[in-house]
Amino acid sequence: MSSIVEDVKEVLGIDSRGYSFDTDICMHINTAISTLRQLGATDYREFITGSGPVWEDVFKPEMSLFLVRSYVYLRCKLLFDPPSNSFVQTAIEKQISELEWRIQVLAESESKWLLIP
Repeated sequence: MSSIVEDVKEVLGIDSRGYSFDTDICMHINTAISTLRQLGATDYREFITGSGPVWEDVFKPEMSLFLVRSYVYLRCKLLFDPPSNSFVQTAIEKQISELEWRIQVLAESESKWLLIP
């Protein structure tokens, strides 16, 4: 189990031992998690600061962590270090849209199964 903040920093190419960008990174992670909460992927309502929690503490067990990890990474990439090439930015935005759709479908299907007695 690994920290959300440390994983995002690693994907963004930031030294996990450095704290220079933690405020920015945490702000972007919190933005992504807020959207994921609206999509039904989590009920987590605390703000992530510092090293923060691990993925399994934030997201529902039935939620595919691969989908939410990719979503958080891509959102943070666009907010923290947007690509200078518009074609790359458009490709990332399309991937984010697809992930949002898949996460919402997964969250809705899981909630339907939980309602069946």
